[in-house]
Amino acid sequence: MSSTASVTERLADYGEDDLRLDLRGWDALNYLTVGQIYLKGNALLREPLAMEHVKPRLLGHWGTSPGLSMIYVLLNRLINRTGSDWLYVTGPGHGGPALVAAAYLEGTYSEVYPHVTEDAAGVLTLFRQFSSPGGIPSHVSVQTPGSIHEGGELGYALAHAGGAAMDHPDLFVACVVGDGEAETGPLSGSWRLPYYVNPRRDGAVLPIVHLNGYKIAGPTVFGRTSDEDVEAYLASQGWDPVVVEGNDPEQVFRDLWAALVRSYGQILALRESTRGGGSSEPVRQTWPAIVLRTPKGWTGPHEVDGVQVEDTNLSHQVPLSGIKDNPEHLRILEEWLRKYRPEELFDEGGRFVDELRALAPDGDKRMSATPFANGGRLLEELPIKELRTYAVNVERGVTVHESTRPMGDLMRDVYAADVTDDGGGTFRLFCPDETASNRLQAVFEVTDRCFQAPLKPTDQQISADGRVMEVLSEHLCSGWLEGYLLSGRHGVFATYEAFAMVSASMSIQHVKWLQHAQELPWREPVSSLNILLTSTCWRNDHNGFSHQGPGLIDSLLPLAPGVVRVWLPPDANSGLSILNHCLRSKDHVNLIVLDKQSHLQYLSMEEADELCAAGAGIWDWASNVPPRQEPDLVVAASGDVPTQEALAAVELLRDWCPELKVRFVNVVDLMALLPEGDHPHGYTDGVFESLFTESKPVVFAFHGYPRAVHQLIHGRSAPGRFHVRGFSEQGTTTTPFDMVVLNRMSRYHLAIQALRHVIARPPRWHELTAHCNDMLAKHSAYIRENLEDLPEIRDWTWRG
Repeated sequence: MSSTASVTERLADYGEDDLRLDLRGWDALNYLTVGQIYLKGNALLREPLAMEHVKPRLLGHWGTSPGLSMIYVLLNRLINRTGSDWLYVTGPGHGGPALVAAAYLEGTYSEVYPHVTEDAAGVLTLFRQFSSPGGIPSHVSVQTPGSIHEGGELGYALAHAGGAAMDHPDLFVACVVGDGEAETGPLSGSWRLPYYVNPRRDGAVLPIVHLNGYKIAGPTVFGRTSDEDVEAYLASQGWDPVVVEGNDPEQVFRDLWAALVRSYGQILALRESTRGGGSSEPVRQTWPAIVLRTPKGWTGPHEVDGVQVEDTNLSHQVPLSGIKDNPEHLRILEEWLRKYRPEELFDEGGRFVDELRALAPDGDKRMSATPFANGGRLLEELPIKELRTYAVNVERGVTVHESTRPMGDLMRDVYAADVTDDGGGTFRLFCPDETASNRLQAVFEVTDRCFQAPLKPTDQQISADGRVMEVLSEHLCSGWLEGYLLSGRHGVFATYEAFAMVSASMSIQHVKWLQHAQELPWREPVSSLNILLTSTCWRNDHNGFSHQGPGLIDSLLPLAPGVVRVWLPPDANSGLSILNHCLRSKDHVNLIVLDKQSHLQYLSMEEADELCAAGAGIWDWASNVPPRQEPDLVVAASGDVPTQEALAAVELLRDWCPELKVRFVNVVDLMALLPEGDHPHGYTDGVFESLFTESKPVVFAFHGYPRAVHQLIHGRSAPGRFHVRGFSEQGTTTTPFDMVVLNRMSRYHLAIQALRHVIARPPRWHELTAHCNDMLAKHSAYIRENLEDLPEIRDWTWRG
């Protein structure tokens, strides 16, 4: 008999004493769940329930909680018997009170929140804080010990679970997928996980599809789908599902235990067959899954006011919502709570009785205390080489280089140096089939794309043991990376700029998570979510308007200043400096926007480091006025294409109007434009004015929507003097220069804008304006005839 078979045979023993204890543990969690939703007094029902014991605002969700608690109790038994490490990802985020209850029963809650003591006073505090002002949210939020997934915005549970399993070879991730969540697009895409999880070096994800049949107001698709069809669907995606269903708790407990043991054994067998040498060729792996059908609102009031509530959508939130005006509802609530026999759950002091406390695993084996859900405890620094290793040798404004390519070189060497004994590591690049397109292909010199399916001889840079994650889903790339980071790893999500908006809401939710995590001293800082946007709006000439959109900048700008950073490096060396900083940072969401195409290069590595550390700076070599001398005009730029156009505009002004004193400012850290009190990187008024002066006109060429800059500089001295040109939703399949012309951000538009707003117009301003208009007309005719930009545009370099 194999070792796996002997383990599962031993685990199969589930006697009457085991069942009795697990049912008591389930009662305890259900009692705590109902108490959190309803009670503000009389927490242990030591006296008859009265109206004054009930919260004035009844918030929270009961319907999914009993199923979540049953799964939790049985997973604890499995942990206690095997000593294995489990992470619990809760897709139905509305089950918040159930997971809070579990953390309290395990003792973790009182450890991280000492004011919620393990006694009668602590139970009352636990109840009163739930969905209350100054308390905790109703979801399985960042405040919930053991959580890496809030679940309020449905669809990401299985992606987060998959990311958490990657490069944690001994971890088991139980991912409960609600049948409402199963209707979302991201979750539907997440079922492809067996094609990307490698049993040789990754942990395992066990999906538990919890079908209780209803959403808030109606039935679910999976809930009304036959077992055979649900099983067939999951099997087609690479899973081997088993169905557990019923409304008799004793029988469901027995059957679910058997399903968990079966799944555990299958995972051990997969590991046994793939680890310890042998072939590294991809083999289609079939992973276990469980489909659990139980009544919605199980063990709650079956009928209220003559209407069935249990096993209907009416139990989704608060089954008894009119207690204050209905004494009969109060009676039903008391009957419901007493059904769990609280007098048998707690001792005289309000502490859980010993046999219930013994259900919890020890120390970090508790799912509410696992370091895999507090990834900063596992985080190790990345091995990053000296940046000069990758620096581009620059002849200022003449050298042309693909600006993202050195980033690929840096990540290649991180991959090469960051290898664990099992062939895994702590760093991954996630990208929707665009790694080479985005000029990051150097990573393939040391690793491949990961794919767990048979390969063809024509396949290149693809293998089962590859650690570049490419899948044509921004949701999966972002979700996998988020789970990977929150479980203690590092990574980058690189994608085309326009399509980062597909997963923008995920990025926003991650910002919110980190914002609250920073307020919790027990949450250790995790590696930052680094989003690299290339194939930007200005250089998508062959793809056209659909690929042109810088909206993620605007989506992130208003969010938590302690978390969000937006970086717009002008060239390759500044991009390297920013990437190095971002990979070393913690608890941030870093948005880096840098185009993949060949661009002019401006800064040495030393200059790039200095500029990026400052956030913005005066480029003396592009100005015709000393730094401390007041200019007539400031020309500013943020982004690679805007920098080139702004420099070309400065050159026009210098050639035609040399008496005009022009200062050139480049902005890399967009958040530096904010006042110092609004963001940690925000400039004081003094620093801001040392760059942009106190009153002189500023012509600003910006990568994104102009309103973003106006939003950031609100409150600065004379903000109306800033004249911002950027992307204005004009695009098509056209030449690179025509894109800036269409959006009125070309060098000619910027020069005209400067002449229009400078206080004292120089003598030849009429001539320069006419020249600019003539060149715009010439450009328009030339590209239609020759299908490319004018030679003087195409070949322009900075003359110095």
